[in-house]
Amino acid sequence: MKFSCSSLPVLFKKLIKDQKSRIDRTTKAFESIMSGATEDALETDNDQEEASAKFAVLKGRDHIQKKIGELANEADGQVTLFLGRYGILHLCRSPSIDEINSAAERGVIVKVLAQLDRRTLKFFDQLHESIEIRHSDEVNSLGVLKDQSDVIQFLFVEQNPVGRGREDSALVVSSEVFASSHYEFMMAIWNRAVDFNSAKKRFTEERIVDPLRLTIGEGSFLEQFREALDFSGELPDEDTPFNPDSFLASSNEINQARAALQDGTVFSLQQLGIDITTMLRQVGHRIGSELAFSLRNIEGHVEFLSELMDWWEYAGLGELEYDTVPFFHIKVNLTHPPVAEEEVLPLWELDDGIIEGALRARYPEESNVRVRREDGQNDEELWRYTLIFVEENED
Repeated sequence: MKFSCSSLPVLFKKLIKDQKSRIDRTTKAFESIMSGATEDALETDNDQEEASAKFAVLKGRDHIQKKIGELANEADGQVTLFLGRYGILHLCRSPSIDEINSAAERGVIVKVLAQLDRRTLKFFDQLHESIEIRHSDEVNSLGVLKDQSDVIQFLFVEQNPVGRGREDSALVVSSEVFASSHYEFMMAIWNRAVDFNSAKKRFTEERIVDPLRLTIGEGSFLEQFREALDFSGELPDEDTPFNPDSFLASSNEINQARAALQDGTVFSLQQLGIDITTMLRQVGHRIGSELAFSLRNIEGHVEFLSELMDWWEYAGLGELEYDTVPFFHIKVNLTHPPVAEEEVLPLWELDDGIIEGALRARYPEESNVRVRREDGQNDEELWRYTLIFVEENED
């Protein structure tokens, strides 16, 4: 069987003509679509490529750690590592730790957020001395943030902390917008986290020495200070002429009010906006949380509560009784109950705060025990703490 066709030059000319016709139709259609487009849509491809985010997925711990090392080498300003509980093990078993330390040596600010564990403390010694380490119970995931431009977020991590991590996976994102939001999230945790030296004493010395952050008060302290000094003058919007007589008269009055504050009474502190009641309860919460930490090895609910109640009563703070109807609850009676006098230091807030702090430390919100502080039901109790065991209640 034979076939005939045009000569090769004629055939190529026909193909080229067809291609040109298609290109012309595509060009006209594109111009018609873009005729109403804004200037933002007409930017160059290069600008679009620079502004768009870039994504990549890495599989395997070795590849992820290699990428971490590359980001550390590229970093100019700051690198933040989210190491969770066992991320420091992965870091120390890969060459990326050398890249991290090298970045710190050349002046890059390196920060580490981790959840410390007794078994991993020694590995943090392998980090460069300039690297700042903080502990937070909120850090469970692993990730890296570089220069607010690149982010590595682990998607899956092998449960075995000493495994090879062949199934580990991570998302790599190059986006300033995404990195900026990630940075804000990191700083929110960072500001609440505890420095490494204080946090590790939980494991080396069996005690909590974290800094205690107190709520001093609220509202405008300037206004409260002016009221305490009985200074009613309005603040000027512009410079005013100096009046010596008025200045001396008002100064004498203010100095007398200031001298009255110098007595240092509880009422004086309240006038300055300092909430002693809240501060003492926060101190009580801290004492209670440390007490619960010391009793953490006591597993049974009844055994823990019995030791807590014995300690509190032995300290001379009052008497505690418990009952089981309708729910398990602890009745509180203080040795020094509240009094309605402004000059009295409200130490009952401290005493009761110890009980509340210990219970809430032992039974946090995510546990299966709900802690409620309720008013007393009769004259035999000031208030009570009710413990609702969710699983038992559901059964």
